[in-house]
This record gives sequence, C-alpha cells and structure tokens, in this order.
Amino acid sequence: MRKHTVAVVQLVSTEDVQRNLRATEALIGKAAAAGAKLILLPENFAVLDGGPLSQFAEREGDGTALLQGFLREQAIRRQVFLVAGTMPMATRPLRSGETEVQTINDGRVRPASLVYDPAGEVIARYDKMHLFDVQVEDKQAQYSESESFEAGDQVVWADTPMGRLGLSICYDLRFPELYRRLLGGGAEILTVPSAFTKVTGEAHWEVLLRARAIENQCYVLAANHGGVHNAKRETFGHSMIVDPWGRVLAQVDKGEGFACAQIDLDALHELRAKMPVQSHRRL
Repeated sequence: MRKHTVAVVQLVSTEDVQRNLRATEALIGKAAAAGAKLILLPENFAVLDGGPLSQFAEREGDGTALLQGFLREQAIRRQVFLVAGTMPMATRPLRSGETEVQTINDGRVRPASLVYDPAGEVIARYDKMHLFDVQVEDKQAQYSESESFEAGDQVVWADTPMGRLGLSICYDLRFPELYRRLLGGGAEILTVPSAFTKVTGEAHWEVLLRARAIENQCYVLAANHGGVHNAKRETFGHSMIVDPWGRVLAQVDKGEGFACAQIDLDALHELRAKMPVQSHRRL
C-alpha cells in the first residue's frame, strides 16, 4: 500500500519577515506532529507586501541566507519534504550545460518554489511561469507582478517517496496546458502554493483546483493565504487537498492553520487504469 499523509499550511503573512517565519515554523511543526511527511507552504510565505522584493532576494544555494537557512533547518528538524511556497531569488536556475549562475540585474526577482528533502537539500526549483498582471474589483484594484518578478520558463517535477510532484504557483492554475505537461512527465501530485485574492478566490479557487485534479487524475495540494494583510490586500484562504476524483479531502477556511489528508497512490493508478482518460485524448 502506498498511502502517505500530506499537509498544506495556510498563513496570513505581512511585511514582518520574522513574524511570518515564526508562524510558518509553528505550523510546520504542527503538521509534522500530525504525521505529514510532505508539507506545502503558500506563495510569498516569508514576506507579503513588504516593499521591493529585491531587498529580500537570495542567491540559490546560499545556506547562510535567512530564508534558505530557515527552510533547510525546518526540513531537517521535522524530517519532511518541504515545498517551500515561493521566495524571491536573485539568480536564475542553471540550465543544462551552464556552469555560471546568472544574476538578475534589473531590480526584479524570480518567484521560486524550492523543494527540500529531509536532509535539507534542494531537490527541485520551479520559477513561476505565469505572472498576475490583472485588474481585480477589490481595494488594491491593480496587480502587476511583472514589475517585480521575472517569469520562469521551465516545467519542473520533483521525485519524492510520496509520489512525483508537478510544481506550479498560483496564477498558473488558470493555464491547464501547464498541467498537461506536468502529467505527461509523470506527475501524481500537483502543488499550487498561492496568494489568491478574496475576489478571485470566491469565484474560481475551488472549481479550478478540482478541475485540475479531475482532468489530470492527480492529487492537488493547494496552500493559500487566508485573511487581511494590509489596508488594500485580502486573500481568500480555503487551502485544500483534493483527490483525483475531485473530492476535497481536507481544508482550512480562514486565518492561519493547516490541513492534513492521506493520499493513496495505488488508488490513483487504479482510477487511471479504470478510466484511461489520457489514452483517449485526440488533441
């Protein structure tokens, strides 16, 4: 039997990095104590709306840096696989054949989702591909991520004992072609660290998550923020774990917390065998 307990962490992060890290540490500890061996953090877990993100940016592989040092320590201490939401990176990921790390020099950062193993090693990095440049009918009104972020352009998987992860971030959720690519590469679990707004979340969050789970016959782990961050920004919450049939197995409503559920890879592959949707594709 291939059953594993996984968890999603929900935060209401602010511009106070130390406060955010304390909240993150406490919830990682609670999720691990509940038996989770794979834990997903939300997008921008360490800082949300704290000014230019370049001031918090780190170079990949710098174990002495604040955020990467924190994440490494948490993975080792709790002996978990930690999908670390997103954090601002000052460097681009190395491509095949490259030996020199490229630094971003235009004041922007890469929003990167790092995956840590229980030894504290980074086993995967995914940089957000689709940037949230939209108008929303809330107090903030305009979101312009491309002003602060440089988009990634690589599809990324991570192999863990819990299953093969297909990595994505927040606004990626609206682009099903990315998830088809992840499925084609063997993804069994889709991770969606997010900071979905209250307005867009109320309308689209759950239906999109369940659709991605159903159409790809994957588990979906979605960690969101869930509350008021400042005078203009409010997020929807409802972090959840969805099974390949589209059932919500566990959920956090509002505020900070975590949700755990057991996933069953044998049941996943049994479903794919009984309903071989992917072999029926014509386009």
